[in-house]
Amino acid sequence: MTQSLGVPIYPVGGRLLSGYDLLGKFVMPADQAGKVSPYSDLHFKVGRPVHYRCEGQIVALPDAIPLTPEMAERLILPFLSELQIDQLRATPPADVDASWYWAEQKINFRLNVFNDQDGLAAALRVLPVRIPDIANIGLPDEAVWREISQLSQGLVLVTGPTGSGKSTTIAALLNFINRTRRVRVITLEDPVEYFFESDHALFSQREIGRHLPSFAAGLRSALREDPDIIYVGELRDAETVSLALTAAETGHLVFSTLHTRDTRSAVTRIIDVMPPERTSEIATQLSLSLSHVLGQKLLTRIGGGRVLAMEVLKNTLPMANLIRKNAVTQMQTAIETGKKDGMSTFDQHLRALVQAKLITPYEAAQNSTNPAAFS
Repeated sequence: MTQSLGVPIYPVGGRLLSGYDLLGKFVMPADQAGKVSPYSDLHFKVGRPVHYRCEGQIVALPDAIPLTPEMAERLILPFLSELQIDQLRATPPADVDASWYWAEQKINFRLNVFNDQDGLAAALRVLPVRIPDIANIGLPDEAVWREISQLSQGLVLVTGPTGSGKSTTIAALLNFINRTRRVRVITLEDPVEYFFESDHALFSQREIGRHLPSFAAGLRSALREDPDIIYVGELRDAETVSLALTAAETGHLVFSTLHTRDTRSAVTRIIDVMPPERTSEIATQLSLSLSHVLGQKLLTRIGGGRVLAMEVLKNTLPMANLIRKNAVTQMQTAIETGKKDGMSTFDQHLRALVQAKLITPYEAAQNSTNPAAFS
């Protein structure tokens, strides 16, 4: 079906554009100006023109007309397999998470296709052509990622809103491990976003819905497959959380993501997802198995592009005691005063980014817990 992506069907400014023409925004040198493309997402919705996310903002394609139901189907369905199309058309319909590889440009996309009140809709996110070097993605302290990359066990969480680059940070860490350590790595993803070629490490990448029914099933299976490192795409439910904590406790290094606003929220989310009668047990288990929580946001860079702002929580002995007590307010103070252990708050990193003239004080204030500090 992907051949139909080349058929011109969408009227824009007196021309008919194909699906490939719309994807061209992500690769055209004129749109990149020598930098990483400012375009991160492509959106289809019946009744509205095609939209892009550019520099973090949703913008309509100039001179584009609203999509009709037929146009939406012809532009969206070529990205999907027959099985995924059947899922989308089932009663009731199911949302479809998928990855799609543009072979000619060697670019991978992550997409979600769904139905809303107007009809078919989709969001496609472009992934970097290459996994970025962990040294270049913008962590506040090199010692932090070097320490994480050498861990033999424990749970490492990367948190943040949708589109904040969580998967990219984990991919960069895994790629560094791939180049430097002889370990067995199993990834459980929904869908697979970055493709690893085994180097020093031996990788097996598994996709939910294609190789496995769920993250929990994948974790149970992975523990019988002699892994050193397990990457779980997201901790979505109590069973997955419980299995991930058990894996981290029993000599495995586990990476995963959560959608939370900061590192402290990640700790409370893990505890709160469990039944009330298990809250104390899980808090204790988390205090023993957690290694690091990296909270991140992508901000607008001066001169164009995006820059990473990050909060770092490390599970030191004092922090573990606070986790057992679920003492959220005191965790913030511990992060603020934990610089010698590699910890930093969002505001501390924001100040450094302002001083380095990478972001404006206004951008820092918009993302700060204390906006007055940047006024």
